[in-house]
Amino acid sequence: MKAKSDNLKRVIVDFKKLTPEILALLVEKYPFGYDENHIVKFKNAKGESVEAVEVVSGDTKYLVKVSVKLEMTMENYDEDDYEDFDDNDPDAIQDPIEEDDDDF
Repeated sequence: MKAKSDNLKRVIVDFKKLTPEILALLVEKYPFGYDENHIVKFKNAKGESVEAVEVVSGDTKYLVKVSVKLEMTMENYDEDDYEDFDDNDPDAIQDPIEEDDDDF
Protein backbone atom coordinates (compact mmCIF):
# COMPACT_ATOMS: atom_id res chain seq x y z
CA MET A 1 0.00 0.00 0.00
CA LYS A 2 1.44 3.35 -1.05
CA ALA A 3 1.66 6.23 1.39
CA LYS A 4 -0.20 9.39 0.47
CA SER A 5 3.10 11.28 0.09
CA ASP A 6 4.03 9.00 -2.85
CA ASN A 7 1.43 10.81 -4.97
CA LEU A 8 2.91 14.26 -4.38
CA LYS A 9 4.55 16.19 -7.16
CA ARG A 10 8.21 16.83 -6.27
CA VAL A 11 9.77 20.21 -7.03
CA ILE A 12 13.42 21.03 -6.37
CA VAL A 13 13.79 24.68 -5.31
CA ASP A 14 17.06 26.61 -5.41
CA PHE A 15 17.43 29.74 -3.26
CA LYS A 16 17.04 31.90 -6.41
CA LYS A 17 13.56 30.41 -6.96
CA LEU A 18 12.43 30.57 -3.33
CA THR A 19 9.03 32.26 -2.91
CA PRO A 20 7.47 33.92 0.15
CA GLU A 21 5.01 31.01 0.40
CA ILE A 22 7.73 28.34 0.48
CA LEU A 23 9.86 30.41 2.88
CA ALA A 24 6.88 30.74 5.24
CA LEU A 25 6.31 26.96 5.09
CA LEU A 26 9.98 26.34 5.93
CA VAL A 27 9.94 28.70 8.90
CA GLU A 28 6.70 27.15 10.16
CA LYS A 29 8.04 23.59 9.86
CA TYR A 30 11.53 24.43 11.18
CA PRO A 31 11.01 27.36 13.61
CA PHE A 32 14.41 26.77 15.21
CA GLY A 33 16.16 25.99 11.93
CA TYR A 34 16.90 22.62 10.44
CA ASP A 35 19.67 20.21 11.33
CA GLU A 36 21.36 17.19 9.77
CA ASN A 37 18.36 14.97 10.67
CA HIS A 38 16.03 17.10 8.50
CA ILE A 39 18.25 17.08 5.41
CA VAL A 40 17.38 14.77 2.53
CA LYS A 41 20.26 13.74 0.24
CA PHE A 42 19.68 12.61 -3.35
CA LYS A 43 21.12 12.74 -6.87
CA ASN A 44 19.49 15.11 -9.36
CA ALA A 45 18.91 14.34 -13.06
CA LYS A 46 22.53 15.36 -13.81
CA GLY A 47 23.85 12.88 -11.23
CA GLU A 48 24.93 15.67 -8.85
CA SER A 49 24.54 15.21 -5.10
CA VAL A 50 21.91 17.53 -3.64
CA GLU A 51 21.03 18.26 -0.01
CA ALA A 52 17.58 19.70 0.68
CA VAL A 53 14.88 20.12 3.31
CA GLU A 54 11.28 19.12 2.58
CA VAL A 55 8.05 21.04 2.96
CA VAL A 56 4.62 20.11 1.61
CA SER A 57 1.93 22.41 0.28
CA GLY A 58 -1.21 20.93 -1.22
CA ASP A 59 -0.20 18.25 -3.72
CA THR A 60 3.44 19.35 -3.94
CA LYS A 61 6.52 18.36 -1.96
CA TYR A 62 9.15 21.07 -2.21
CA LEU A 63 12.77 20.01 -1.83
CA VAL A 64 14.55 23.25 -0.98
CA LYS A 65 18.30 23.12 -1.53
CA VAL A 66 20.27 23.71 1.65
CA SER A 67 22.58 26.74 1.63
CA VAL A 68 24.02 29.39 3.91
CA LYS A 69 21.71 31.94 2.23
CA LEU A 70 18.68 29.79 3.09
CA GLU A 71 19.74 29.48 6.74
CA MET A 72 20.32 33.23 7.08
CA THR A 73 17.01 34.09 5.39
CA MET A 74 15.09 31.71 7.65
CA GLU A 75 16.82 33.10 10.76
CA ASN A 76 15.87 36.68 9.79
CA TYR A 77 12.35 35.85 8.56
CA ASP A 78 9.65 38.45 9.11
CA GLU A 79 6.41 37.90 7.19
CA ASP A 80 5.85 41.67 7.07
CA ASP A 81 8.85 41.91 4.73
CA TYR A 82 6.82 40.07 2.08
CA GLU A 83 3.33 41.56 2.48
CA ASP A 84 3.73 43.70 -0.68
CA PHE A 85 4.68 40.66 -2.80
CA ASP A 86 2.68 37.84 -4.35
CA ASP A 87 3.13 34.52 -2.48
CA ASN A 88 4.61 32.96 -5.62
CA ASP A 89 7.05 35.78 -6.49
CA PRO A 90 10.65 34.47 -6.47
CA ASP A 91 11.92 38.07 -6.77
CA ALA A 92 10.57 38.84 -3.29
CA ILE A 93 13.33 36.92 -1.54
CA GLN A 94 16.56 38.89 -1.61
CA ASP A 95 20.04 37.57 -0.90
CA PRO A 96 20.79 38.06 2.79
CA ILE A 97 23.35 40.70 3.65
CA GLU A 98 26.31 39.13 5.35
CA GLU A 99 27.43 41.12 8.33
CA ASP A 100 30.99 42.34 8.09
CA ASP A 101 32.93 43.00 11.28
CA ASP A 102 35.19 45.44 9.41
CA ASP A 103 32.47 48.12 9.35
CA PHE A 104 33.36 49.37 12.84
